[in-house]
Amino acid sequence: MSLRHTLALAGAIGLAAGSAQAQLTNNEIKIGILSDMSSLYTDLAGAGSVLAARMAVEDFGAAAKGLKVEFVSADHQNKADVGSNIARQWYDRDGVDVIVDVPNSAVALAVNTVTREKNKVFLVSGAASSALTGAQCSPNTIHWTYDTWVLANGTGNAIVKTGGDSWFFLTADYAFGHQLEADTEAVVVKNGGKVLGKVRHPLNNQDFSSFLLQAQASKAKIIGLANAGGDTTNAIKQAAEFGIVRGGQSLAGLLVFITDVHGLGLPTAQGLIMTESWYWDMNDPNRAFAKRFAERNKGIHPTMVHAGVYSAVVHYLRAMEQMKADGDGAAVVKKMKEMPTDDALFGKGSVRADGRKLHDVYLFEVKKPAESTKPWDYYKVRSTIPAAEAFRPMKDGGCPMVASN
Repeated sequence: MSLRHTLALAGAIGLAAGSAQAQLTNNEIKIGILSDMSSLYTDLAGAGSVLAARMAVEDFGAAAKGLKVEFVSADHQNKADVGSNIARQWYDRDGVDVIVDVPNSAVALAVNTVTREKNKVFLVSGAASSALTGAQCSPNTIHWTYDTWVLANGTGNAIVKTGGDSWFFLTADYAFGHQLEADTEAVVVKNGGKVLGKVRHPLNNQDFSSFLLQAQASKAKIIGLANAGGDTTNAIKQAAEFGIVRGGQSLAGLLVFITDVHGLGLPTAQGLIMTESWYWDMNDPNRAFAKRFAERNKGIHPTMVHAGVYSAVVHYLRAMEQMKADGDGAAVVKKMKEMPTDDALFGKGSVRADGRKLHDVYLFEVKKPAESTKPWDYYKVRSTIPAAEAFRPMKDGGCPMVASN
């Protein structure tokens, strides 16, 4: 999608008389949802992220509080230059205050730089690279939902400790895949395992045959899929055709979303272990949100990325309500860090100085077909990883703005 085709989704939520928000520019907040609207990450983010942001504004009661909230959205095409150009246009010309979502770590890292330069706000839900709270942390960015360190230390740790001590990595050849591979390899080695080989594949790859043959020949117990979305599902489907699991090797989906499981079907996906920070069927508030979301999204249930967009936007609006002013993105993020997070989907939590949002994380296993009793009933909880243990210790991240304090 070109810049001139940026979707301007009119999201005016209305004005109430006597607003206390007079210092807001034009009494308006403008939210930009930058996502993958047409490729391998569109199901797990995409239009669902736009919907989640809208639902957050509606549930916050923006209209009753005198806030006018407008939305724009665009497709970053999984290209860092396209994403950064859209971000610049939104900030410089279109009056966007905050950019949300951005699946694809290469794009997110580029937007992270532009957002800091323009002193706006960036709330990351879709991207995974732990560099966003590490070497490339920013006073203008909060990394909300999950990251590569969490995935490695959840899924990777669990698999190694249950005997999966030799690995071969099938890795998406860009920032996210590289970081996920590196973080998982560190966990494998730390726990006494070994990596027998690795291969990099192009983003949005269709044919995994040569890569899978290399993985099969390695004789590694675990084939770690350091990819996501369509790349993960394609690899799993083709691995089944090669009889890899029947031959005694196991697949570790290091980043698997519920939309991936839905696309694969339980007969193919059963037994997969994955780490996620949110699941729709864990409690009544999640189920209520999922029901409303699915009704407006052709029956498709929300992923953790969608839930993260909702949660981040709610917290952003609370900070804006308290500040009663915009224009200084770093000040808004500072306020968001000072305020405890508390919303219907993630419950109580906090945002660290390095921009890492903290909450519990879960190790799930995909159910067998006979265990599923209703639509989208796909996961069972293997363990809960408390917030204090789930994320990389801040001292180990190398975030410059933390080290300088």
